[in-house]
Amino acid sequence: MVAIIDYNMGNLASVYNACKLIDQKAVIVSDPNEIRKYDRVILPGVGAFGDAMEHLHSTGMIEAIKEFSKGGKPMIGICLGMQLLFESSEEFGNHSGLGLIEGKVISFDKTKMDMENHKVPHMGWNRIFNKPNKLFDGLVENPYLYFVHSYHVVTDDRYTIGTTHYGYDFASAVQKENIYGLQPHPEKSHNNGIAILKNFMKL
Repeated sequence: MVAIIDYNMGNLASVYNACKLIDQKAVIVSDPNEIRKYDRVILPGVGAFGDAMEHLHSTGMIEAIKEFSKGGKPMIGICLGMQLLFESSEEFGNHSGLGLIEGKVISFDKTKMDMENHKVPHMGWNRIFNKPNKLFDGLVENPYLYFVHSYHVVTDDRYTIGTTHYGYDFASAVQKENIYGLQPHPEKSHNNGIAILKNFMKL
């Protein structure tokens, strides 16, 4: 059983439908007291980091997520959900994150980019250059996935299981023990994304 955390931000329906497509029973959960009952958690998200943390705080989800993460069961953050796993973000000010993985969220550095060919937000299909990891079992080498974001994570290489090049390399997939994060949207990435979700359900 998978809990998709509802905190009034994001792509709940598309993540739920992707789970349904792979015959995985999933429940959209808004009660923080319910999370511990599930085998896996998906933290989705579309929107601004600060607003997301406010919603998580107001719903009591922050402590529930942190408590779940300590139990060893798999958890994955998608897009904004991945960014929330980190310590802080500079999106529209400085905001504290969940602090489950060391690192921070920064804007794309336009001084390092050819802006004629690299618009921000980074939107569309791009490769993820992945390290060997159970999350990517059975996928073609360096698969294409679908991205929509203006900020990205800076973290230690030991947590980085995938990078993507957009003007320069950035971390697009991470893992710390039972906690995973994906900057691209697997639920919008057709067969490659479905394969990743299936792999997550086997962890």
